[in-house]
Amino acid sequence: MSCSSSLPRPRRVLPWIASLAVLAAGCTEDSALPSGPDRLESGAPASPTDNPTPDLTLDPRSDRPGIVFGTFNMRNNYLNNVHTGWMNGGPLDPSNILSWLSGARQKGGRVVIKLCKGKDSYVKNADGTFSLSKWKSLVSRYRNVNLGPYITDGTIIGHYLIDEPHRASRWGGKVISQKTLEEMAAYSKQLWPQMTTLVRVAPSWLKSSSMTYRNLDAGWAQYTAGKGDPAKWVAAEASAAKAKGLGLVVGLNVVNGGNGSSGIRGNRRGQWSMSGNEIRSYGYAMIGDGLACAFFNWQHDSDYYDLSAIRSAMADVSNRARQHAKTSCRQ
Repeated sequence: MSCSSSLPRPRRVLPWIASLAVLAAGCTEDSALPSGPDRLESGAPASPTDNPTPDLTLDPRSDRPGIVFGTFNMRNNYLNNVHTGWMNGGPLDPSNILSWLSGARQKGGRVVIKLCKGKDSYVKNADGTFSLSKWKSLVSRYRNVNLGPYITDGTIIGHYLIDEPHRASRWGGKVISQKTLEEMAAYSKQLWPQMTTLVRVAPSWLKSSSMTYRNLDAGWAQYTAGKGDPAKWVAAEASAAKAKGLGLVVGLNVVNGGNGSSGIRGNRRGQWSMSGNEIRSYGYAMIGDGLACAFFNWQHDSDYYDLSAIRSAMADVSNRARQHAKTSCRQ
């Protein structure tokens, strides 16, 4: 998964699913997305913001409640009381990033920025392996951009260093080592000491190295239906993160990570988008772990996001995120 330089094309929803969505709209308040604690279902309490786990570090920067509920490749105009943040890489440039950040701040958004552009090709050698020098060159373009105010007030959650470093097939047959990730994080800290550093890879993989992470702040646990029981899976990843002194970003692959029950085809052959029930079930499990410091879905698709069942489910999970302790990604 990479942050492409353009937003994804809408996918066609199966006709019978679209019909169900229209019928369901009569029972859903589509004119105004629900917000506030009244949407929280009884019988499944969220982690209260005033009673966090004692050993957790909280994030005092943003005045927004709980943790962000965001989406990859989402633009500022889609931010609202449900979708409260985005992760972007490809569209960002030193000439426009402050405009993006200002727009997010005006809507109370919290965002993750990828400064090495979107496609992997920008940071690859001729043989397809990762090029640290190309990565540093791209990131250094922002050294004179005043990101400080957005870091200080919590608009910027963190710097997304790279995607899926553990997948050798993605990087010319050679993984991006944990040592290299720490070097990338150190370079980011050299330019912006207070900006949190994130990498989208499971903490269990980060834990497989004996090294101590001094500059890398958090790993990323993105769930798909094939990973088994969601509560057990995220608990294991949280345990791995804690063992290495890392924070934990969580999320769902809503576009291609479903079990098929939705009847909505993903944008990759043989894969399915999640149903509303899946989003609730998996999402509640991800947020149920107190270490979660942010929640991001992959990725924005206006047709899919506009289905009433999906809108309702995302509103519910967003409420759960809002009531989570304001956990820091820097543990």
